[in-house]
Amino acid sequence: MEETKSRFKRICVFCGSSSGKKPTYQEAAVQLGKELVEKKIDLVYGGGSVGLMGLVSQAVHDGGRHVLGFLTGVTVGEVRAVSDMHQRKAEMGRLADAFIALPGGYGTLEELLEVITWAQLGIHRKPVGLLNVDGYYNSLLSFIDKAVDEGFISPSARRIIVSAPTAKQLVKELEEYEPEYDEITSKLIWEVDRISYEPESGVAM
Repeated sequence: MEETKSRFKRICVFCGSSSGKKPTYQEAAVQLGKELVEKKIDLVYGGGSVGLMGLVSQAVHDGGRHVLGFLTGVTVGEVRAVSDMHQRKAEMGRLADAFIALPGGYGTLEELLEVITWAQLGIHRKPVGLLNVDGYYNSLLSFIDKAVDEGFISPSARRIIVSAPTAKQLVKELEEYEPEYDEITSKLIWEVDRISYEPESGVAM
């Protein structure tokens, strides 16, 4: 059997701390974990041991790949302490080669939209994927398309988002993703190591 290889060493996964009402969400989390194992990709995530977070991390861990979490408490794999949510997201972004969002709530959306914005600003050139299980993200994608139509998001920025209904298809499309260079957007440098955090406000300076 030919060895499966990937351009990615680690993928950061954003997802809910709940399992959701549909079994398909839980099945998708497990399948994503297995796909990462098959491609020999390690996992970076928020560190939770419940909900979809727990399912995807357990699947990756059970498959023998490295799991790195940034949330203190009970978790799967290695845990690294962070001072606040700003540092947590910065570290996850720095260590990952790509990002995938499973179904989730406010926290998942916040993390997802931040890495999309970072890509728009040129802070990173890493692919961002939506695992659109049972059309979970259809409404979000429709909103983004509306924002493009109304002139608030450029067509090139819309193409930052890669969407697919299954883990296998999504990882394949992320592997094939080539970033576009928009001359209009800011050209910033991805240097998370140099970010300092103000103790009082928790704001990256």
